[in-house]
Amino acid sequence: MHKRDLPASLDLLRGFEASARLLSFTAAASELFLTQSAVSRQVQQLEEQLGVKLFERRTRALVLTDAGDRYFRDVSKALNQLREATAAVRVKSTPVVRVTTTLTFASLWLVPRLASFQKEHGEISVHVVADNTVRDLERNSLDVALRYCPEEMAGPGAERLFGEQVAPVAAPSLLKAQRIRNVEDLLRLPLIELEDPNGSALWLSWKVWCEAMGVARPRTSHGLTFSHYDQAAVAGQGVALGRFPLLDPFVAQRRLALPLKGRQYSTLARRAYWLVAAPGAAQRPEVQTFTAWLRKMVAAQQPAAPAKR
Repeated sequence: MHKRDLPASLDLLRGFEASARLLSFTAAASELFLTQSAVSRQVQQLEEQLGVKLFERRTRALVLTDAGDRYFRDVSKALNQLREATAAVRVKSTPVVRVTTTLTFASLWLVPRLASFQKEHGEISVHVVADNTVRDLERNSLDVALRYCPEEMAGPGAERLFGEQVAPVAAPSLLKAQRIRNVEDLLRLPLIELEDPNGSALWLSWKVWCEAMGVARPRTSHGLTFSHYDQAAVAGQGVALGRFPLLDPFVAQRRLALPLKGRQYSTLARRAYWLVAAPGAAQRPEVQTFTAWLRKMVAAQQPAAPAKR
């Protein structure tokens, strides 16, 4: 194998993965306990090594290039595999909590908060398996599941953490030049749809939101479809349906804004985020510590105030 074919250093990959997931060097730096300039240099060094541009750097936003998006998916998968391998050979005396959850919940809610857990409980290692597969805890040797689903699908002993609401969001820069007085004005803007080929997330479609709001979706809406649709909204590509409270930090940091006042939320009554602990793991001290910390994080989260345009 030629030296140029070897992967970049782990620090560069971690810096890139966090920046791509959060679309912010500042947020990635906070998560990694580095300075913003250090993370920016890591990404720049990685781009130089690869000979390809991974981000478009705009005035107040980072946007993944096509190459960056593909690399992000592969790097995220590789880092998860490294975490699994590390957990498998870790000294038995080191407590490990193995968590399964969705990609969205991991990237937007759990991972940004894990630094807090590690600061409080550095003796406990947390291994996160992030994908959209509903895994059997005991069969897959997992301790905790954080699931987003209706109650009947959450599993025995599931504990409700919080529900979810959907509301339109857009970059403040996009809304600055627009006069949004009502839903009809909003629907004239480019609408960003989540790429959902299997129809498994219909509640995040504009069709369903418009039905909940009692308005007709325009036949021609200059619709755009993205797999990372929240990133497209941050980049100013159009209006997306934001998931709250997952996007509360984006609104608080003014990376996204709520274009409507008052009647804008569509509450997903049947779906919520659920905590499930495997029966064999629930009594282990490290699992109890982790689940208690999760409850504390849920209790502490406060809805973000709508950002002014």
